Amino acid sequence: MKAQGTVHKYNDNVDTDVIIPARYLNTSDHKELASHCMEDIDKDFVKNVKQGDIIVAGMNFGCGSSREHAPIAIKASGISCVIAGTFARIFYRNAINIGLAILECEEAAREIQNGDEVAVDFDTGEITDITTGKSYHAEPFPEFIKDIISKGGLLNSLKA
Repeated sequence: MKAQGTVHKYNDNVDTDVIIPARYLNTSDHKELASHCMEDIDKDFVKNVKQGDIIVAGMNFGCGSSREHAPIAIKASGISCVIAGTFARIFYRNAINIGLAILECEEAAREIQNGDEVAVDFDTGEITDITTGKSYHAEPFPEFIKDIISKGGLLNSLKA
């Protein structure tokens, strides 16, 4: 499994309320959620995000409420991977459950900049900032989690 895309960079403590504001939680439509993704922290995100892009953020990404809508909105917006220094525990599990690839790497989260082109190899955990030429290493997922992500989430994995 690999990903490559342009980085959308955010700071520490990006909570689920800014990933998908509560006023949009009355829908479970993935496209509708994606159309409001990050709008309270980055008004231009939905205009600028392209299929395969990558979010890079600081520490404690996805803190706040346990809503599964947050990783769904990110994934449905076209983001292929989120790299952060750390993730809130419930967001981490929700992301795996819906098949959103996430990696923890504090050094990459600190050094990679908005607009950089980044490639990720999920088999090795290698993160390469193509813009700067620098590489970072995150702990790769075990096979069973890679299987969940590659099949689009836990339910799809169980059905297979």
